[in-house]
Amino acid sequence: MLSKVINFLKACWLPSSDHSVHAGSDAAGRQDGLFWYKDSGQHLIGEFSMAVVQANNLLEDQSQIESGSLSLLDSGPYGTFAGIYDGHGGPETSRYINDHLFQHLKRFAAEQNSMSADVIRKAFQATEDGFFSVVAKQWPMKPQMAAVGSCCLVAVICNGILYIANLGDSRAVLGRLVRATGEVLAIQLSAEHNACFEAVRQELHSMHPDDPQIVVLKHNVWRVKGLIQISRSIGDIYLKKPEYNREPLYAKFRLREPFERPILSSDPSITVQELEPHDQFLILASDGLWEHLSNQEAIDIVQNSPRSGSARRLVKTALQEAAKKREMRYSDLKKIDRGVRRHFHDDISVIVVFLDSNLVSRASSLRGPTLSLRGGGMNFAAKSLAPCATQLGTT
Repeated sequence: MLSKVINFLKACWLPSSDHSVHAGSDAAGRQDGLFWYKDSGQHLIGEFSMAVVQANNLLEDQSQIESGSLSLLDSGPYGTFAGIYDGHGGPETSRYINDHLFQHLKRFAAEQNSMSADVIRKAFQATEDGFFSVVAKQWPMKPQMAAVGSCCLVAVICNGILYIANLGDSRAVLGRLVRATGEVLAIQLSAEHNACFEAVRQELHSMHPDDPQIVVLKHNVWRVKGLIQISRSIGDIYLKKPEYNREPLYAKFRLREPFERPILSSDPSITVQELEPHDQFLILASDGLWEHLSNQEAIDIVQNSPRSGSARRLVKTALQEAAKKREMRYSDLKKIDRGVRRHFHDDISVIVVFLDSNLVSRASSLRGPTLSLRGGGMNFAAKSLAPCATQLGTT
């Protein structure tokens, strides 16, 4: 009886990507202090590498890679899905996205029997609606959930087509080989929704022409309503629905003037393009990486090193840069515990997806391997998880 109870508890606490894999095994990735990494694995059309480093007291970044069927139907479509979810205000929204977005995508792909930008947009909206329902239910007990949100960056590769969908300021960068020179150039594929960009500020002003304070320069940083840098997200209900911008929400989140239309948007920017034979790999990363590395620097690091460990190499290089900026050694930075570490760098999540052109061309007929893996899944403090259930419920 005791052994059955122990096995039951183990199943509850292991990451949902694979309850049969132990945290220390290569299949589930490896943990080194605040650093989690999966150096190499196989997805439907190539290899991948994945890494996460924690800086916040609770890891606010979440990430996942799924490969195989992108639908609830056995008939497919088949391909690879990768997501980076950079939370803010707490980990609840990014965890919710990790649990629900891909399932919504599979449901809508089954309904349309295909992959499309419309399927992805509907999956984003269903995830937003689902998280809102959680906030509404918990408002009487946990009103601060209304001020938790997340960026959301997704790449879907299906039938030789690459879809990039984004909310917030995580970034997707493609490495494309220039055959004439042998160089691999960095091509940014994601549009970023951060008020530091003039185009984003102009968009906000055009959407809110009667509000001269829609963006405010505060401590030399542009912020929407003086509160948040990003203009699009999942969550952040306090800036989308006025009935949640009131007491008992903390005063620092409450606006002085009521608003009639949503201030932030949950509508993703989506790009669709055919993959070309000289497209080598794709880097998806939260903004914690791009604070320290340029697009081309990141592409060069991946291109000029072995594939295995690519994501870990990118994160380590960013941490070395963060240490250098503070005039300290990388070895000393690694000794700083989570929470305090946030003063030196952000949570960083990276997925490198390699593209085998031979497999890309045959993608519609491929049926394996099946893959489901979440990044940094063992980094949660045990007491912060609800046993045997998604912490925030289901939709």
